[in-house]
Amino acid sequence: MSSFPNPPRLARIARGDTPVPDDGGVRERAERRRRREAWDARRYRSALVPIIREVLAALDARADDGAPLPPDVLDRILRRHPRDGAGLFSRSELIEGCRALAREEAFAADVERFARGVRRKRVRTLSGVAPVTVFTPPFPCPGRCVFCPNDVRMPKSYLAAEPGAQRAADHGFDPYRQTWSRLAAFRATGHATDKVEVIVLGGTWSSHPEAYRRGFVARVFDAISDFGEGIDRRAAAAANGAAEPSLPLDDAAACDALGTGRYNRAVRARARRRAAAGEGAVASWDDVAAAHARNESAPARCVGLSFETRPDLVTPDEIRRLRRLGATKVQLGVQSLDDDVLRASARGHDVATTHRAIALLRAAGFKIQLHWMPNLPGATAASDARDAGRLFADPRVRPDELKVYPCVLVESAELAALYARGAWHPYERDDLVEVLVAALASAPRWCRVTRVIRDISSDDIAAGNKETNLRETAERELARRGLRASDIRAREVRGERVDAAELRALETRYATSTGDEVFLELVDERDAIAGFLRLHLPSAEAPAPEELVGSAVVRELHVYGEAQPLGRVAPTAVQHRGLGGRLLERAAALARESGYGSLAVISAVGTRAYYRARGFADGALYQHRSLST
Repeated sequence: MSSFPNPPRLARIARGDTPVPDDGGVRERAERRRRREAWDARRYRSALVPIIREVLAALDARADDGAPLPPDVLDRILRRHPRDGAGLFSRSELIEGCRALAREEAFAADVERFARGVRRKRVRTLSGVAPVTVFTPPFPCPGRCVFCPNDVRMPKSYLAAEPGAQRAADHGFDPYRQTWSRLAAFRATGHATDKVEVIVLGGTWSSHPEAYRRGFVARVFDAISDFGEGIDRRAAAAANGAAEPSLPLDDAAACDALGTGRYNRAVRARARRRAAAGEGAVASWDDVAAAHARNESAPARCVGLSFETRPDLVTPDEIRRLRRLGATKVQLGVQSLDDDVLRASARGHDVATTHRAIALLRAAGFKIQLHWMPNLPGATAASDARDAGRLFADPRVRPDELKVYPCVLVESAELAALYARGAWHPYERDDLVEVLVAALASAPRWCRVTRVIRDISSDDIAAGNKETNLRETAERELARRGLRASDIRAREVRGERVDAAELRALETRYATSTGDEVFLELVDERDAIAGFLRLHLPSAEAPAPEELVGSAVVRELHVYGEAQPLGRVAPTAVQHRGLGGRLLERAAALARESGYGSLAVISAVGTRAYYRARGFADGALYQHRSLST
């Protein structure tokens, strides 16, 4: 009998000890999608039209334009007009019905107002953009980290039960279908989709063949542009061989992949077969440039693009490739700032490599999001609390964003062997909360702590934390001690009213290994942040790309509040009120005062036109504005 208290689930399945699980909900989701796509709004005209008219009337009576109806108000309207005389219409059915019947029923001008009024999960676009996460397919990983899951149905470090990974598998990891379908889901629930932030996940991006990376990105941009123009090529994408065949849960390879070596062997064989057959998304740099050029003026535009990689794969050449793809942010898995912990975890690089990667990325203008993992082998709660402090106290680190992923035991990870012999154990809950309190208390106002717990199903966690709301627990503990989190996420205006004329400007300057950073922000009387700009004032020794030598660099410009359609100004909205221009002008003045002759910006493809209108000219990989006049 195994000394591990819960023998690995995949191994149990391989031995036949337990019944094979179901397909993880793939068939159920496919059936829901089929019903949604086959839904005929005109069949329900007699019920839908009164609902639409009553919702519009209720919205007319409300003063706060753009806010959805309170749930109880909408619920009363729906109950007066049930679907088929019994059940209630879903919000996506209401929105699709409004769009389908708009011209016939003379409320075409009110479609988007109706959609905003009935939508749910408004929080999804309260950061000012529609975030679209897409996954690359399973592919060999250069790392051998003991904590990493080894599920060959998924890209390295991800699990089949994670919602985003499930959606990716449903679409065969095809970049076009993932992107288009996610935008369709946003639109169906009433969200603006013309400003899109693309987040590419899936193991180590930089380990994929360059031709595949080019093809993946080109197809993502094609999907965004097509969606904005009302073109749907998903059927063609499904037929052209770009999709990755899904593996069922009882697949023999999946059951056998208990370790990085086995994982890599299994997925490498599949990758070679597909490459030999000429399958998968591949493209030239000219194809990427053409997809970018089209998206610059498309109705839906990419305003941010991020990839995740390892510190030891960040090089000047890789940075140039990332910029040519249109990247503006890099998610970097640093995991720990302690060399002993990195060695015990078989991470494969040291802290000095992390410092070099951060310096290269910052000097090139990228926004930097670090992944930090407390409770790794060799760490203690006390050492992790100190590590949290180093994230921001050390000028060689100081990330713009942070994800905190406490280590948990997933059954296919090699960490299982350490756990079995007592060489690793999860922290007690109080110790883990103390570490999270230290991380939140250390995070300065210029950093955004994006996430504190990873979205792993409790069924996949053999040992370790299963609570998903530990961030709230840590924030309550901070409050009990008379403190509060001051990071960006804790202070976003989100959907609240803001008077743009009363916002005050704050400037925070701090040192980094490549020069000074100035964090410019616009806040209200509560210190809620409505917009910010990150300005890099590089030192002469910074390892900057040649194009940026002698320039100050705008690494990020962001206005918060609910995402607004291009060209629309809602009375209570924060976006489209000149806040970005106000921040840019202050950045230009600071750069000029600091002796720089030009101001560069690491613009996204979809924001190039915005910067051109504000005096920036296109360069090879950046946009530039002269400060000489």
